[in-house]
Amino acid sequence: MFRLFLALTLLFFNLYACKGGYNSCKQKIKDSHSIINGKLYLSVAKHKRIIYSLKKPRAKILKYDPFLSLYLVEDKKGFQYPFVINYHLALGVAGVDAKRAIEGRIKKHQIGLNKLATFSEPLQIPSVLLTSCCSLEGIVTPRGIIEKEYIDHFLKTQKVEYSDIGIRIDDKENKIFVVAINPFLKANPFLVGDEIVEYDGKRVKSAAKLMRDILFCKVGSHHRVKIKRDSKMKSFKVVTTKRMGGGERSDTFMEFLGLHFDKNLKIVKIEPKAQKYQLKLGDKLLQANQEDIKTQTQLTKIISQREKELYLLFERNDFEFFVKVK
Repeated sequence: MFRLFLALTLLFFNLYACKGGYNSCKQKIKDSHSIINGKLYLSVAKHKRIIYSLKKPRAKILKYDPFLSLYLVEDKKGFQYPFVINYHLALGVAGVDAKRAIEGRIKKHQIGLNKLATFSEPLQIPSVLLTSCCSLEGIVTPRGIIEKEYIDHFLKTQKVEYSDIGIRIDDKENKIFVVAINPFLKANPFLVGDEIVEYDGKRVKSAAKLMRDILFCKVGSHHRVKIKRDSKMKSFKVVTTKRMGGGERSDTFMEFLGLHFDKNLKIVKIEPKAQKYQLKLGDKLLQANQEDIKTQTQLTKIISQREKELYLLFERNDFEFFVKVK
């Protein structure tokens, strides 16, 4: 009897999702109240919803990802036919809300926490990236698209954390290069400009896939990386550490030392291990190694190229002072 009920439920779900294509998806978003007053409350289980928000929602929070600003919250009322992750090849996708469906394709896949995916067409914010059967491909946010792999990871993991091997990467001419390194990570073997060739014995084909492999693995796990540097191949054994920054959090590598910045390079968090620098909340960073900086990206670039000490110029109440970081 239970199997018959389950079969009928799945049949109804498939008819609900596929028969009318994206028109059914629009109706499903409307029926599930997944977008209300310009905010996303996506039904992902009968009594659970994902909320994308920069502020703590008024709901019972089951899980929180501070990097991607995702909350999993309890939904007491519930929705019988929630959105499910698409695990199959998507023949077509669209950004869908209750009123429109904008068809297109993912133009650039999400590379880690800092570079969300982009779409071939302008999309409504918020909206949901769906297949024509209403299976979930991503969530459309002001920063870009959070792809299904990250949503799936968020839903499946008990504790929200990511792994790090001290590098940031990007694609260039079908090759994957290191664009920034964390020099504060003990014995970091990478250099800016290294081409990543293999990860755990497998050929690396995209920065998006490699960064997922790094982020989603267990903190403290061991891996082997093969790189190409100055026409020579080198292999390294690396151990993952806990990722400290990225996404909605600052990602300058200073987080590894316990210092966190906002977009204007003002200190917003000081961990106990950073108390020795005698900095205060609100101190504004002006220079790094005598170079003026205005963005986190500039700071990360300078930090990646440092050899020994790092001299930082801060401002506090119109008073400027230096801090040396080793």
